[in-house]
Amino acid sequence: MLGLVVADHCYRSYPGSSEGDMAQVRAAVVNTSVLAEVAAQLGVGDAVRLGRGEESSGGRSKSSILADSFEAVIGACYLDGGWDAARTLVLDHLGERIAAAAAGPGAGDHKTRLQERVVHMHGQAPRYEVVGSGPDHDRRFTARVYVAGDLLGRGTGRSKKDAEQSAARAAWKVLGESKTREDSASLGPPEALASDA
Repeated sequence: MLGLVVADHCYRSYPGSSEGDMAQVRAAVVNTSVLAEVAAQLGVGDAVRLGRGEESSGGRSKSSILADSFEAVIGACYLDGGWDAARTLVLDHLGERIAAAAAGPGAGDHKTRLQERVVHMHGQAPRYEVVGSGPDHDRRFTARVYVAGDLLGRGTGRSKKDAEQSAARAAWKVLGESKTREDSASLGPPEALASDA
């Protein structure tokens, strides 16, 4: 149901996109990490019925359980209210992410975007350091990303991949802010702009 709603929305909203671009948008949104984050924001974990084993091992905050539970909520919404109700639920909670991913193929994959930009700027890929902590059933990972030897971003996540994506997102933001400052500086001081007008 979820994949169908996202595919239908992409097809209708971005008619100029290729099938490959739309598949990348769908992959950036319909994945365990994103769905678990949305489910956690909605408090879905608090409503899930778990067995003793899952309850005692932190099942309410496990990404896989949260993501599956959110998909179940979408299915229940469809059975109760039909296509329009399910579509509204999905787009209310994933619409902004879909738009961000559609802004450019791979927009949701910060590691890939960061690597492409850093290699272009410095001729070498970013370097990641990841450290895990906590018990096996509730591991947390912290990642740091270095660009040309400088620490540019930190991030955390429930998996190494999520932590690296979070760190890459932070580094991407730093690079974007520095580019904005460079662009502003290249324009000259405000009075110079005013005199050219």
